[in-house]
Amino acid sequence: MKKTWWKEAVVYQVYWRSFLDTDGDGYGDLEGVIRKLDYIKELGADVVWLNPCYGSPDVDNGYDISDYRSVMPKAGTMDTFERLLKEVHARGMKLIMDLVVNHTSDKHPWFLESQSSKENPKRDYYIWRKEANNWRSYFTPSTWEYDEATEEYYFHSFAVEQPDLNWANPQVREEIYDMMRFWLDKGIDGFRMDVINLLAKQEGFPDAQNPDDISYLGNNPGIHEYLQEMHDRVLKHYDVFTVGEIPFVTPEDGVLYVGEDRGELNTLFHFEVLDYMAHWDIKKFKEIQKRWYDGMWGKGWNSQFMNNHDHTRVVTRFGNDREYRVESAKCFATLTHTLPGMPYVYQGEEIGMTGVRFPSIDDYNDIALKNKYKEEVAKGREPQEVFDSLLHLARDNSRTPMQWDGSENSGFSEGAPWLKVNPNYREINVEQALADRDSVFYYYQNLIRLRKENEVMVYGSYEPILEDHPHLYAYFRTLGDKQWFVLLNISEQEVQAELPEEVTSRLGETIVRNYPVRADQAEELVLKPYEARVYRV
Repeated sequence: MKKTWWKEAVVYQVYWRSFLDTDGDGYGDLEGVIRKLDYIKELGADVVWLNPCYGSPDVDNGYDISDYRSVMPKAGTMDTFERLLKEVHARGMKLIMDLVVNHTSDKHPWFLESQSSKENPKRDYYIWRKEANNWRSYFTPSTWEYDEATEEYYFHSFAVEQPDLNWANPQVREEIYDMMRFWLDKGIDGFRMDVINLLAKQEGFPDAQNPDDISYLGNNPGIHEYLQEMHDRVLKHYDVFTVGEIPFVTPEDGVLYVGEDRGELNTLFHFEVLDYMAHWDIKKFKEIQKRWYDGMWGKGWNSQFMNNHDHTRVVTRFGNDREYRVESAKCFATLTHTLPGMPYVYQGEEIGMTGVRFPSIDDYNDIALKNKYKEEVAKGREPQEVFDSLLHLARDNSRTPMQWDGSENSGFSEGAPWLKVNPNYREINVEQALADRDSVFYYYQNLIRLRKENEVMVYGSYEPILEDHPHLYAYFRTLGDKQWFVLLNISEQEVQAELPEEVTSRLGETIVRNYPVRADQAEELVLKPYEARVYRV
C-alpha cells in the first residue's frame, strides 16, 4: 500500500463563525482562528479544514457564495486569510478550504446575468426549464423555483437562494478551474469538496418514483468525467490533498471516486453512519465499517468522523451526555482513531462538547431546520410536536460557539453571539480541559500521538470479532509483526467480555484505557459503561 503524508494526517475542522470572535460582532473570524492555532497544534492535528469564508449573503452560513475570490467581511479580509495561511504553515500544519461548486448564491453576478434574460450569454451557467419535475431538494419541497421575469424554473439542490451551476457547460467548468488555481496559487494545501458528487444531473430530469428518496441528486452519469477533468486540468499540477463529501454512495461507488489509479480525489466522506443512523445502532455500524473496509482497503482511502457542522455532536447523538459524557466522548474518540481511515476532529469534540436544546424555534439559525418546521406546520401538525421531533438532528447542535472558558459567552465573544452558547459552558470548556490531565482533550491528544508513532493505526489491516455482540465492538489492527486489539463497550451497562481463548492468551500491554485501573484489576475483562481499551498483542 502506497504511503502518503495525508493518509497519516489528522484533520481538525474549524467552523470559524463559531470558533473565536475577536472584533465583538458576535461572529467568529479568521483572526480568531490565528489566535488559536497553537491550541490546534498542541492537540496534534496536521491539517486545518476551514469552512467557507468567501463572499456570501450568508443565507446558508457561507455555503451560498456570491464571490469566490473574496473573503466575507464577517470573516475578515484577504490579508487576514493570507496571514492565517502563513501562520498555519509556520507551525508545520496544512490548510484546506471548502470548495463549494455545485451551486452559488442567487446574488452571484453569474446568476444575476443568467436570470436577466434568456438571451444572456450566462443563461446556460445555470439549469433552466419550462416545466418542473417532482424532485425534492435538501431544504425545500421542490428543486425548482419559478422566475416570473423569464417564465422558466431554475434548479436548486438546496435552498431557493442556492441555484445549481450547470456543469454540462464547459465555460462553467473553466471558470471553476480558474478559481481553484487562484486559491492554490496562494499556497493552500487542498480542498474539502462540498457535495461534489451532485455536479452531474440526470439527463432530462425524469420524475422520481419516490421523490422523498433524494439520492437521484447524486452519482449521475458524467460525474467521473468531470472529476477526472478537474484533476487533469488543476489538481495534478499541485501537491495537494482532496476529500470529497459524497452522499448516497456505496463502497463500490466510492472506489470510483478515490481509487488510487483513477485520477480523481484522494479520499471521501460517506454518510452511511450520520445520515442513516439517527440513534446508535451497533449492529448497523459494524456492518457499515466491514463493508466499506472490504470494498475500499488497498484500493482507495476512507475517512472516519463522528461529528461535523451538519450533524449533532456524538456524545449527545450516540453516547450519553449526562452520566457518561466524558467516558462516551473518549470511547467514540477511540473508535474514530483506531478504525481504518483518516480521522477528523470537529472543533469542541476534543473537549466533549454536547448538543443543545433551546426552548424555541426562534433560537435556531439552521435554514434546513426552519424550512422543515415551516413545511410540517403548514401541513397541520402541532408546532410543539414538530419542534420536538426535529431537535435531535438539528444542525445547530454542532454549531453553538466554541466553549473556551467559564466567562460570559464562554470566552467566544464580547458581543452577542450569532447563535446562543450552550448553557453548559461553565462546566465544559477548554480552560477546564487543559487543567485536567484526565480530560477528553488529553485523551484525544494521546490517541493522535499514538497514531503518529505507530503505523499499525494507519496502515494496519482490520479484522473484527464478536460481530453479533449487542454491546461490544472488538477488532484487530495488524501490520507486519505488529498487532493491536481494540475492545469497546458501547453501552450504558457493565459487560463481561467473553473473548476466545486464543485472543485472551495473547493480550499484552494495555496501550489505551479511558477508565483508571488498579494494578489488581488490570486483567479483568469486565468493561464499565463506554469503556475503551487498546492492547498490544
